Amino acid sequence: MKRILYLLLFALPQIVNAQTTAQKLERAYQILVKDEQAKYAITSLCVLDANTGKVIFANNENIGLAPASTLKTITSATAFYNLGKDFRYETKLSYTGKITHEGTLQGDIIITGSGDPTLGSWRYEQTKENNILNQWVAAIKAAGIKKIEGSIISDDSTFGTSTIPTGWIWQDIGNYYGAGAGSICWRENQFDVYLKAGSSTGSKVEILKTVPQTPYVKLVNELTTGDNGTGDNAYAFLAPYTNIAYLRGTWGMGIKKTGISLSLPDAAFDAAYRLQDTLKRLSIECSKNPSSTRLLALENKQIGDERNPLATILSPTLSQMVYWFNKKSINLYGEQLLKTIAYKQGKEGSTKNGAKAIIDFWSGKGIDKNALNMIDGSGLSPANRITTMAMASVLFQAQKEEWFADYIKSFPDYNGMSIKSGNINDVTAYAGYYTAKNGNKYVAVININNYSGSRISRKLFQVLDALK
Repeated sequence: MKRILYLLLFALPQIVNAQTTAQKLERAYQILVKDEQAKYAITSLCVLDANTGKVIFANNENIGLAPASTLKTITSATAFYNLGKDFRYETKLSYTGKITHEGTLQGDIIITGSGDPTLGSWRYEQTKENNILNQWVAAIKAAGIKKIEGSIISDDSTFGTSTIPTGWIWQDIGNYYGAGAGSICWRENQFDVYLKAGSSTGSKVEILKTVPQTPYVKLVNELTTGDNGTGDNAYAFLAPYTNIAYLRGTWGMGIKKTGISLSLPDAAFDAAYRLQDTLKRLSIECSKNPSSTRLLALENKQIGDERNPLATILSPTLSQMVYWFNKKSINLYGEQLLKTIAYKQGKEGSTKNGAKAIIDFWSGKGIDKNALNMIDGSGLSPANRITTMAMASVLFQAQKEEWFADYIKSFPDYNGMSIKSGNINDVTAYAGYYTAKNGNKYVAVININNYSGSRISRKLFQVLDALK
């Protein structure tokens, strides 16, 4: 009897605390749903005890909502499970044909991609554009090549020609965050356009330059100057594999930004173009224009089967990539990882196959397939539908894995929490982890769709503050 009484006394504070936390969450949540901004919205909240997985408080937790970039938490966790934290992409440089005694390559230089989203990226020292180009040039010179009777060709066949998920909207495609995903990426598939506002509202905005110079893309400037303080409302409309970009919207007077970043319409071609241009500057001429397997296929041509290796570029590890993927919410990384998961399973590296692979994986871990309606791997599509319970379950299970330290390190720090944000039109969501001062640990996912007005994040955090 004394033992039972002791156990009850020991457990009582925990039970009371759990009830108090649940009550605090419910009160804070009710304030949110009764807020004028949430009048026509759908809100959902799921908070789990991070140690046991038991629900502390949940509401609308089984309603599928657009998750925006919080979907990245599921994509990155699945990548860790399926690829391993030390996984690296390989990009191979080779040549076809033969090299004469005089140093003339009677063939082509081939860049073969496997989906590395970091090739040419400025985020890592080893992937920076100049470092990659220097390695390639050094390998070409080491092979004794002084002249090329052919061209630089990007083999972009691994993931096929479909670079944009079908659920993405036209306003996003063409801007850096809507860059397409393919077998070969370059500088995270973007380039910069420097802008200068006019002297009066409605006047024409001036295009100063592009960095790097991208002469094969024609910019049609329809931008007008916005009022002082209106900031960046400029969008690029540039479809994959095209060479005309329409710049539309406004660029406010007094803006401190230098310009906007556009998506490369064909990153594989750009990689070949940059290498060939670099070789030309070093007096190693190519007799033909840069190309890719996609472009050759349009002419019913293909690369020779026999390839002689020159160099292999390794990407950073998956852990390093996921760090930036979640910290900076890089959509491109999500789409590349999605396709890679499918490809490593022996399937075509497509968005559809990747999404199915992720859904099937979590179904095998007990999450209902119908709770994971995935259109892409980044959350940019407004057609994604994920329940907060499903997302919270993924976050809970991830804690048990040896790569979890790298995973949680990738979550941004907001409001004293390790939590990933998500924002698209009329959608704001957060998903992550919180450890209270008393040591209690929680998994929390909160989402609101179709709210009115702006700046609702603080109100969502006021709900999560009930955990403190």
